Amino acid sequence: MLQRLSTKTAVGAAAKAKAGVTRLVTSRGKNRVATPKNRSVIKAFALLKSFRDAEEWVSSSELSRRAGLPEASGYRLIQTLEEIGAVARGHKGRYRTGPLLLSLSHNVTLGELLCEASLPLMTEMGYQLNITMHLGVLEHGMVTYIGKVSPPGAFPVHTRVGAQLEAYCSGLGKVLLAALPDEEVESFVLDGELIALTPHTITTPSALRAELKKVRQRGFAVDDREHQANMRCIAVPVRDRDGRVVAALSASDAAERMTAQRQEEVRALLFEAARRLGAKLYPAPLSPAVAAE
Repeated sequence: MLQRLSTKTAVGAAAKAKAGVTRLVTSRGKNRVATPKNRSVIKAFALLKSFRDAEEWVSSSELSRRAGLPEASGYRLIQTLEEIGAVARGHKGRYRTGPLLLSLSHNVTLGELLCEASLPLMTEMGYQLNITMHLGVLEHGMVTYIGKVSPPGAFPVHTRVGAQLEAYCSGLGKVLLAALPDEEVESFVLDGELIALTPHTITTPSALRAELKKVRQRGFAVDDREHQANMRCIAVPVRDRDGRVVAALSASDAAERMTAQRQEEVRALLFEAARRLGAKLYPAPLSPAVAAE
């Protein structure tokens, strides 16, 4: 009898596993059933992410190949996506992104997504180190602050979300400038005067070029009392899945508190926070195991 019950239990567990149901044990020892992932949704978004350009027309077989899906299942998903307007079909059976995606994209901006996704990470690090955190993007040669966390008692930085700052004198700006193509960097360097905000501000094109080269080599930037004479700031890039810089994340503190040891600690935590933010916004491609299901 015992053996029969054990066999029955094992068969039931196998059936649930095949159906994608996972039973977890909580910290209090209670069982709960984890909600299974909808593989069809994951695969459909893998197809949509396979478009390289909004104007690109691609065949069903090519989209399936890019998404790592079998051609038959890819085609069935594309037909559903066409029905709801997520893709549009053109001549010779080729597809492009549809009006549904355009209408949805008007409801949210990258800045809003970055801000919402970064807030828990910035809050965690800001309160852990009692340090002021910023998230910024480059707009028309200026840094726009899209996120800020400043715990009570942290070094006061006179910034606000939505405000802009010159890029050449801030850690965020240096990271974002260093990510630009050489011709755009040169255009920025020659565009206007580099005004000194403190005795430590970079004010010559040659010095700025050298500084941006250093940022590219090290992978991070330092504002060494260049924006505020009593503040040091460290900034790192936030990258998408293809390695492109989409934003910069920074931590600022009083200059005397930013010792070499503290800078090393801050850098390590910034890199980890930026990695987690990038992974949150730009998940890894569909795995072969999921594609085959």
